[in-house]
Amino acid sequence: MDLVIDANVLFSVLIKKGKTEELLFEEDLHVFAPEFIFEEFEKYKDLILEKTERTKEELDELMTIIKKKIKTIPNEETEKFIPEAKIICPDEKDIDYFALALKIKCPLWSNDKLLKSKQQILTVYSTEDLMKMF
Repeated sequence: MDLVIDANVLFSVLIKKGKTEELLFEEDLHVFAPEFIFEEFEKYKDLILEKTERTKEELDELMTIIKKKIKTIPNEETEKFIPEAKIICPDEKDIDYFALALKIKCPLWSNDKLLKSKQQILTVYSTEDLMKMF
């Protein structure tokens, strides 16, 4: 299954070991993200380190593994989907994720209930939804 992952799910994986991390590495999941997702990680790395029980080295190692799992897509490839994403996305911070999901024609993995309840165009799966499927 192809999915676009949003940054909050990625941050959840980095902060806490558990089901979300296991799910991310599910063999049948092919995970995509806008190219800026790892810039987001760098921006919030100190905050993530404060919240996690992982050491800096463990976090860096996990991030290296995650970078191999998540295929990032350049913004140029999603630009033409931005206008439609702006119309359907209920949160302007998530427009790039919607644009990518529209481009790839796949669901979005997000735990933001607003993204699921305030639009009917794009399928949005929460971690809980995906755990039931896998």
